[in-house]
Amino acid sequence: MSLFERYLTLWVALCIVVGIALGHVLPGVFHAIGNAEIAHVNLPVAALIWLMIIPMLIKVDFAAISKVRTHWRGIGVTLFINWAVKPFSMAALGWFFISYLFRPYLPADQINSYIAGLILLAAAPCTAMVFVWSNLSEGEPDFTLTQVALNDTIMVFAFAPIVGLLLGLSAITVPWETLLLSVGLYIVVPVVLAQLLRTRALSAAGPAGLDALLKYLQPLSLVALLTTLVLLFGFQGEQIIAQPLIIALLAVPILIQVYFNSGLAYLLNRTTGEAHCVAAPSALIGASNFFELAVAAAISVFGFSSGAALATVVGVLIEVPVMLSVVRIVNASRPWYENGTAVKRRARREGSDRSGHS
Repeated sequence: MSLFERYLTLWVALCIVVGIALGHVLPGVFHAIGNAEIAHVNLPVAALIWLMIIPMLIKVDFAAISKVRTHWRGIGVTLFINWAVKPFSMAALGWFFISYLFRPYLPADQINSYIAGLILLAAAPCTAMVFVWSNLSEGEPDFTLTQVALNDTIMVFAFAPIVGLLLGLSAITVPWETLLLSVGLYIVVPVVLAQLLRTRALSAAGPAGLDALLKYLQPLSLVALLTTLVLLFGFQGEQIIAQPLIIALLAVPILIQVYFNSGLAYLLNRTTGEAHCVAAPSALIGASNFFELAVAAAISVFGFSSGAALATVVGVLIEVPVMLSVVRIVNASRPWYENGTAVKRRARREGSDRSGHS
């Protein structure tokens, strides 16, 4: 992991302090930034989000989708978790904790907005950091790349309908035009631009050219993320100072859904007999979130000072420590995993197949 990735939680905490301080000292500047909109799209944030997302998407080789049959069990489990379980489990956790259990401790006018932010956070699977988690858990690289490419393709079509459905079930007004515009701006356009840049770099200088491009863009991506967080906390400062428990309370359903979805994916892979090198990244992809997209969509749909924007940023705050804990769990439990009946049966079958071919 890079220095930034390793200490992401620390940088986010510093952004909270800096953002709140600047928001208090320079409120006029933040209001001017918040009002820099065209068709409900904040232009400074759009530029920052593109700088965040495009370098991540450049890493994705969509040609890897052709390998989907190689690890079809693990891919099937991950798709089920990402698109049929995670958004709905997060909505249920949001309804229980935010609408019911924690309601007395949260601003009444932001309850629905917090739930909306949690839904946005869970509705898109992670694109970039999962490569780090997969590497730390000795995951199968081809599976990880194939799964990410497939998820990114599905996200173009499924993100808006799932978010719209769950927000509607939560009785939250859905500005569909803004939501669809966010999908176009923060998914479709970045995917197209990233693949054009990737193709150009590879055709000009091969893998070395691609590495050089990523090395140049990665610092810009990190600066854009931190700048976005400072802006968000500049707008959120008054709420956080008035009720400092907000961040801790919003973290509870996020933490539960991470451990629930990663555990479910891990167990389902063990039940199907999938190898541990696939089950580990499957669990990690099933649990992690594309928080950059969530932040962008929350700002576009609900605004800088909304509870939705704050809820998505809490996901950024706890991303690294919680995902590292999942990595430790899947690594430590490998002997237990490989002792599963279905896993041993499949390993024996594959071993006999290899000996037969030889």
